[in-house]
Order: sequence, then structure tokens, then C-alpha cells
Amino acid sequence: MIPLSIAAGVVIIAIVLWEAFEAIVLPRRATRRFRLNRLVYRSTWVPWRALARRMPRAKLRETFLGVYGPLSLLLLFVLWAALIVLGFGMLDWAAAHAAGPVHPPPSFPTCLYLSGTTFFTLGLGDVSPNGWPERWLTVAESGLGFGFFALVFSYLPVIYQAFSRREVNIVLLDARAGSPPTAAELLRRHAGADGWRELQQLLHSWEHASADILESHVSYPAVAYFRSQHNNESWLAALAAILDASALLVAGVESDCARQARLTFAMCRHTVVDLAQLFTAAPPSGLADRLPAPELVRLRAALADAGYHLRETEAANEKLRKLREMYEPYLASLSRFLLVEIPPWILSQEVTDNWRTTAWGRISGLDTTAREELSVDDHAD
Repeated sequence: MIPLSIAAGVVIIAIVLWEAFEAIVLPRRATRRFRLNRLVYRSTWVPWRALARRMPRAKLRETFLGVYGPLSLLLLFVLWAALIVLGFGMLDWAAAHAAGPVHPPPSFPTCLYLSGTTFFTLGLGDVSPNGWPERWLTVAESGLGFGFFALVFSYLPVIYQAFSRREVNIVLLDARAGSPPTAAELLRRHAGADGWRELQQLLHSWEHASADILESHVSYPAVAYFRSQHNNESWLAALAAILDASALLVAGVESDCARQARLTFAMCRHTVVDLAQLFTAAPPSGLADRLPAPELVRLRAALADAGYHLRETEAANEKLRKLREMYEPYLASLSRFLLVEIPPWILSQEVTDNWRTTAWGRISGLDTTAREELSVDDHAD
């Protein structure tokens, strides 16, 4: 039993330390088939998501899903600490029993208690290590406890900084692409000479924003489970709107933004594909068409009214279809995995932007002129 207890304790401690190293210190994705952290998230996210699906009210469902991200981090930290205490408890028990009959060996619960008080550096003194092996184990565990908490405290600010950077870019889309963001609103609100320049700048900024989402979410996958402040906004919905608008600019709109649209499309597509691979969210089969022919006609009519010159040739339609096939399956897989709704290309009815609403209702009492001045829907050249 003593060799088995030593082997089990060493393996448990080594697994937890390596998992913590990969999650906090290692700045790249781990590719091992078995990972404790992934097992924890899979075993908790799947039932959590299943419970959320049973909730009829969308607001309650989003609140419930929003709790999971921060709670999962706390659960992961507690699990790491409990396993380290268990591993050192096994080593303490083996060291105490290997000391011989001179010192009556303590029970395993007593060794587990000693390990816990040592790891959390309580220093109660009611249970003391006997013999040099136990003493050195106590020193090692107390030092490891200090290092563990230092890593945890440094990990949380990094997580929330990545979340904050992501949310800033999403909130900025509110007035520029609607709530939820759609390609139709994004392009319609940037028509005209001044709008073209702003649209090009927006696409350029989202090329960098999508790269930041990719890097932060691959390095710290827990950030992907953090929900946005508004129920009709999400990082996945924002990427969908940017990808849709970029694909339409490349395939069917005559503009000066085509080059930047290609670069932004490539980066955003890279982001959704890599994150789908990270979460092993395979593209589902039999996807519903997000842009059927009637909706495409309505989209083109809305953009033509805004002043866009559209290509309505068969070649343009085929190019748009191929571009959509490059990213829409991965958007659908991430949407299904994270339980995040993907916005359509064009809304079926007008929706009030988040910036127009408060806890006491929508902006009201404005005449037509005032509404036009507050709106960013300025299509004049």
C-alpha cells in the first residue's frame, strides 16, 4: 500500500501542476488528448447548457448562462487545490507509515488534515509532521501553496482584461451595426463618402479585434464562456456580422473597402475556425440557409436604397455562396456549443438599439428632426 500511495500522490500532484501550468503560464493551446481542465469544463458545461435550454424565458436563460463562466473558474481552482491536498495527504500517510513502529502512524484523515492546513498555510500546530520525510513534504507543500495562490491571483486579472477588451469592441458596434449587429445595418449605416472611410477604419479595427479574440480565447478558453452585458450582444454575433459584411463587400459591392474587407474576412474566419477546433465543435450537417433567395433580394434592395452599387450577376452570387461556406458552418457549430444566437443578415423588423434604451424604457418624446440628429444613419455624401 505504501508504494501505491506514493505513486498515486505523485501522479495527482504532477497532473494538477501541469494542468495549472498549461492553463496559466503556457501561452499556447495544449494539444494532449486527455486534459483535466477540458474534462472539468465538458462535464459541467453540458449539463449546465441542458438546464438552460429548458428555461422558457430568454432573459432568465442568459442570466443563468452568464453565471457559468466565473463560476467555472472558481470550481477549477477549488478542484486544483483539493487534488493537491489529496496528493500530499497520500504522501504524508505513506511517509508516516514508512517511519516504523517508533511513531504510531496517524490515520489517513489526519494526514489529509495535515496536508490541508499546510497547503493553506494555517499553521495551527495541532497535528505535526513526524520524521524528516514528512517535514520536507510539509515545507514543499507550504511553498507550493504560496505559489499556487500567487498564480491564481495573477490569472484572474488576465482573464478579466481579455474579457474587457473583447466587450469594448462589441459595445462599439451597437450604434454602428444595431442590436443585435447585422451586416445590413452595418453597411446601411456607413453609406456615403464619410461612411466609406469609417467603414474601412471599422473593418481594420475588427481585423485586430478578431486577432485579439483568437489569441486570448485560445490561451484562456474560459473567456469564451463569459457572456456579454446585453442579451442581444455577443462576441460570436459580432464576428458573424463582420464576416457577413466583409463577404458581401468582397463578392457583391463595388467599393474601395474590398481589400480591407478581404483582410478582415480572413482574420475573422481564422478566429471562428480555430475556436471551433479548440472546443471540438464540428460543423453540423443539414444547416438552415441563413440567407435564402428572398432574404438576399430584400438585403440588396435595402442596400440599394442606401446608395450601394451591387453586383447581381451569377458570378457574384456564386462567390458569395463560396465565401459563406467558408465560415457559416463554424459559426453554427460554435453557436450550438455555446448556446449563443447568431443574428440574421438582415432583421425582419426594426429593433431599437441598446443605446436608445434605459431601465425606464426607450427614448421617447423626440420629434423627427431630433431622432435624425441622434441617429448615426446618415447616408449623405
